[in-house]
Amino acid sequence: MDTPKSPSLAIRQLKRPDLVAQEIKRLITEKNLSPGDRLPRESELQAQFQVSKGTIREALKSLEVQGLITISTGPSGGGTVVEVPLDRTLQFMQNYLFFQEVTIDDIYTVRQMLEPELAAGAVPHLTEADFDALEHSIACCDPTQSSEDLVSQRREDVNFHDILAAANPNPFLRFTCELINEMIRQLIVFANRTPQSEHRRFGEANARIHRDIVQAARERDAVKVHALMQQHMRDAASSVKRMKGRIQGRLILDADSLRSPRPQRAVQPVEKPAMAVPRTAPKKAAESAPRTAAKTAPKTTARPAAETTAKAVAKTNAKPTAKAAPKAPPKAPATPPSVRPAAARKRAAS
Repeated sequence: MDTPKSPSLAIRQLKRPDLVAQEIKRLITEKNLSPGDRLPRESELQAQFQVSKGTIREALKSLEVQGLITISTGPSGGGTVVEVPLDRTLQFMQNYLFFQEVTIDDIYTVRQMLEPELAAGAVPHLTEADFDALEHSIACCDPTQSSEDLVSQRREDVNFHDILAAANPNPFLRFTCELINEMIRQLIVFANRTPQSEHRRFGEANARIHRDIVQAARERDAVKVHALMQQHMRDAASSVKRMKGRIQGRLILDADSLRSPRPQRAVQPVEKPAMAVPRTAPKKAAESAPRTAAKTAPKTTARPAAETTAKAVAKTNAKPTAKAAPKAPPKAPATPPSVRPAAARKRAAS
């Protein structure tokens, strides 16, 4: 007699697409695939895991939602490994915290521990572009009379800390501080009755301490930056409480991250010299050249490059690959008299 499955066992059992998604994750790990690497084609995955095309597509879609791959369509489509987007990770974390009782005190208790370490650790790695971004952030927080500008200034206060976070080499510390900054940006709201003068006072205090932090960082004084950031976090916690700040209880939407993108650290692009395609390229190189040119060259030059290469290949390969004209079949030899029919021999004799 079969024993019925308990509800807990039924809940723990994964659906087939989820199992396949886990196996694809294992495949990515075992093959040490990096962002930009392609997964095997759908047909190959289908044969490897012995499942239907629909199951493979559900598994790939699940991995795309998790931010692990992107899916392209068409004959050469499929899954491509990507770096997990920070926005997606932050959204998952913030939606998790929606069901927790997180308070302003909780957030600023953690900030007071992490932000000084983050800022001090960033000091040796700050570039002139980073200092320009920090100065621009401070300039955006000058006193203003507009209530809308006051709201944007509060966001710019947080951007200042994101710039410092981007320069810190510790990825886990950087992620944790960026998560807290995003929560402040998206979830902290202030009471409607808070006077604009209080917002202005908060902004002016932030601008002053930010200038002091930048000056100490320019002097490469990490100890002073650490002390200034500790003071800044204590003052900010008091100001937010005084302004009746609170955590807004809601789930984070995809559109939220689009409305308030975080600043990205400036990276100087490295220009690579363009490689000329030889006129008489070997067959293998010529076959791969149009694909490379189409990917790297602008749209206005991709077609001429491909056509030029194709003509060069055709010209180079014309002689060795041309087919010779078929020769006329040789005439059949005359049939010897001994094998001719008897009637024919008689006619020949006469």
